[in-house]
Amino acid sequence: MIEQDKRPNIVFLFADDWGRYASAYAEFEGENSINQIISTPNFDRVANEGAIFTNAHVPVPSCTPCRSSILTGTYFWETGLGAILEGARWDESIPTYPLMLEKNGYHIGYTYKVWSPGKTENAPYGGSRNRYESAGNNWRIFSQEATKDASEMGVENAKEILFEETRNNFVSFLDDVPEGDPFCYWWGPVNTHRPWKRGSGYELWGLDPDQLKGRMPSFLPDVSEIREDFNDYLGEVQAVDAGIGIILDELEKAGELDNTLVVVSGDHGIPGFPRAKCNLYDIGSQVTLAARWPGKIEAGTVIQELISLMSLAPTFLDAAGEQPLNNMTDSILPLLTSDSDSEIDDKGEYVILGRERHIAFARSGGLPYPSRAIRTKDHLYIRNFEPDRWPIGDPSGFEDTESDPDNIEDMLKAASSWEDRRKFHNAFGDIDTGPTKHWMLANRNAPKVRPKFDLAFGKRPEEELYDLNNDPDYLKNVAYDFNYKEIKESLSNTLLTVLKERGDPRIVEDICRFEREPYSGSPADDWYEGEQNGETWSPPTPR
Repeated sequence: MIEQDKRPNIVFLFADDWGRYASAYAEFEGENSINQIISTPNFDRVANEGAIFTNAHVPVPSCTPCRSSILTGTYFWETGLGAILEGARWDESIPTYPLMLEKNGYHIGYTYKVWSPGKTENAPYGGSRNRYESAGNNWRIFSQEATKDASEMGVENAKEILFEETRNNFVSFLDDVPEGDPFCYWWGPVNTHRPWKRGSGYELWGLDPDQLKGRMPSFLPDVSEIREDFNDYLGEVQAVDAGIGIILDELEKAGELDNTLVVVSGDHGIPGFPRAKCNLYDIGSQVTLAARWPGKIEAGTVIQELISLMSLAPTFLDAAGEQPLNNMTDSILPLLTSDSDSEIDDKGEYVILGRERHIAFARSGGLPYPSRAIRTKDHLYIRNFEPDRWPIGDPSGFEDTESDPDNIEDMLKAASSWEDRRKFHNAFGDIDTGPTKHWMLANRNAPKVRPKFDLAFGKRPEEELYDLNNDPDYLKNVAYDFNYKEIKESLSNTLLTVLKERGDPRIVEDICRFEREPYSGSPADDWYEGEQNGETWSPPTPR
């Protein structure tokens, strides 16, 4: 425990939809690593001056339940209606680490996206005395804003306007901190969530999509449209990294950097790509994670143990000298501050993750796609509780292998009616709309595409098991291979034991609450996220 008069500040830099993409990871990966082509000097600084986690996973690859789990230090199914995305409501009776710290003398605040604790009216985006956005909230559409202004003032000046927004928002928070009080701050940029501006990876950051050729996961078609889409996402990652640098700079100017526990991560993997966000495969669950705290965390520490981000709440409380609650998972502070390379207790053996409902309209009746998984160093085992449902949402006619329900190119060009747009957007609704989804739908019947389309969008068996040493892209399900029978049974038993011990409704309830209202139910007819901020995409060319 830390002495009360030496309590550190706690700054959590947590980006939407940021998977395991940072240049610091290139040294742990092969020569074809995607991380070799990006530059994240500020994340790398945190990692080099503190600790980097090479195998960190979210508890659930969906933003609201992930945040609910992190804020409470518990599994997502223990957070009431915080366990789902659409329709989520925060239960104020559930303790969260920011409000626990506030009660014990911390000044708390946030900028951009968090969740509900400390807010009024339970609104996911605002209405809070703890919100610091006086300088604006345009960072959420970083590439749209920067490219819009670049023609008039140049790229660097256009980006600098957004940099100043984050700087001034954070400075306004620091100015509010009573002298001598510790503070707890959460910076939650959402620009890595869709939509982002097509071509912005190159225009704003000089990233060449052709450098991704041969580096993409093998379940993705390695074509120019998808490489460009991924490249634009990596540009948004570099924007997040620039924001991290701004926060570090202002902490240093305030003389608080070395008395601050800085933690950097993301809430799940890349959006709008098959098998990623909202899926229990590594590209959906594995994220960046680094921590810096001079004098406590030794510079250059590499932590290879499997870590779940829900351990952050008890870790923050532990660092602040507060006692984590009994129902919270264990703090990883001993792992961070240990000078031994050995594992502590049973940490690092496995992580448990899962999902329920993501987008309400994805399946008829607002039903979830319930899955749980156990990830070890060598294997990923997934239990799909309702294998007859579509994992990424109902196909709305796009499962037809003989003919298209409509001419997709004309639909995308025109999008003249609400019904056209809703039909396309609703198809496979758990994957974000964007160029990659468009291309996969338009080309799904091409001979070389169909196997990858079925792998990503098709129905899945009740059990999945992947041997990650021999199959790092989790392409071959060996759950029904006799040679893996003992491994599957062992992983299944461990998974079910944890679910029972932690009261997972999927295991302990005869009729699971996630199958009933308010956790499920038909969405409103007029729900449509649409082409936000005027962003549009050109239709893909079938090939």
